[in-house]
Amino acid sequence: MTDPWVALEPGADPAERVRIVRRAHKAFTEAGTVPRPVRSVVADSWRRSARAGVVPDGTANVELTDGDLGSYRAEHPLARVMPVFRELLGTFAADGEHLLAVCDAQGRLLWVEGHPVMRRKAGRMNFVPGARWSETSVGTNAPGTAVAVDRAVQVFAAEHFFRRVQPWTCAAAPVHDPRTGRMLGAVDITGGDRLAHPHSLGFVQAVARAAESQLALLAPPPATAGTIELSALGRDEAQLVAGGRKVGLSRRHSEILVLLARHPEGLTGDELLCALYEDESVSPVTLRAELTRLRRLLGPGLLDSRPYRLTTPVESDVAVVERRLGTGAVTAAASAYTGPLLPGSGAPAVVRLRRRLADGLRAALIARRDPDLLADWTHAPWGEEDLDVWRALAAVRPTAAVRARLSALESELSATLSYSGDPSPSTAPSHSTAPSHWTAAS
Repeated sequence: MTDPWVALEPGADPAERVRIVRRAHKAFTEAGTVPRPVRSVVADSWRRSARAGVVPDGTANVELTDGDLGSYRAEHPLARVMPVFRELLGTFAADGEHLLAVCDAQGRLLWVEGHPVMRRKAGRMNFVPGARWSETSVGTNAPGTAVAVDRAVQVFAAEHFFRRVQPWTCAAAPVHDPRTGRMLGAVDITGGDRLAHPHSLGFVQAVARAAESQLALLAPPPATAGTIELSALGRDEAQLVAGGRKVGLSRRHSEILVLLARHPEGLTGDELLCALYEDESVSPVTLRAELTRLRRLLGPGLLDSRPYRLTTPVESDVAVVERRLGTGAVTAAASAYTGPLLPGSGAPAVVRLRRRLADGLRAALIARRDPDLLADWTHAPWGEEDLDVWRALAAVRPTAAVRARLSALESELSATLSYSGDPSPSTAPSHSTAPSHWTAAS
């Protein structure tokens, strides 16, 4: 195979390939081994699916219905480019007995359109709007795998992890926000064996790029943008979009802007000094020098002094998560949470905010008891050793893989406490085994 992301080379026999992959799938589900003919992208996805506790005979879960689905779709950024998807893929899907599907960055299907007969068939396996098709929920599939690995991928027949999906073939490509680079979701074409061709993968990639170009055109022009956009979750150095200009920030400048965004009324030099530095001997001159450099970087008029404040409204990803949590929109909050706030920062005020935000989201996820949301957290870098969430997941999805992972974490915690001489493991913080730079308590 010259391109590992393409399922079949031109001229290959689909029926023979199905037989080979089906035998490989059987070997993997029974013995955990992956025979060599399986593509590396598929083998890696199978392993991720198994680690997530997905079983081959499962069914996709429908999370959003009726009004909840309509509201979520209406506010999703990809709603703005559905006309592009329909123009480029709609007729192809309807005439070719295929389906056009669009999912969000968590693999949740938002739109499924196309040939009526194919839609009815897809409905029998819950390939419908509102259903979760992430790898952690249903295993290997094109839209779920595309958002998992952040690149276009084709999944052919028995390469699907779910057996009931194996009569289908699909190709999907991720779609990104052209300003921030954040993944918004993926566009997918699903149908029969005829889609197992390099052209279908190239086609869906071109559609994704067209959608990104349209999003760039639809973005507010710099003169009327009106706000600064600050992205600080899951990254050590924040990114700022101001006046149509993308600005990379140092860690210290990231910390300053996060704090000023939290305090539109402004902060005095002394307040900023206490918020940023643990060392009380740090001179105010050091802070003033940082602020001078930040003012030059931002450009004229954005950073005022006495007190220090931003003169333009700021929309931050931190505020988005907080608003959604505040209204009980846990699924939407989890979708917007791309990782701990400036995880490498040791600034006291940032550490407190990071802890408060992550702990609030963790508590909401545990209370919601949604197995897919819990699985997403435990399979993210910041949650892979979060004992509380693993326990919650084991309570609602007690698969062998989940129970094994929970047992391993509990054993690690017991060993750590025994080594430290603490006789009371039951009173220890449950997520204390997480890496210090990812955990909410970092």
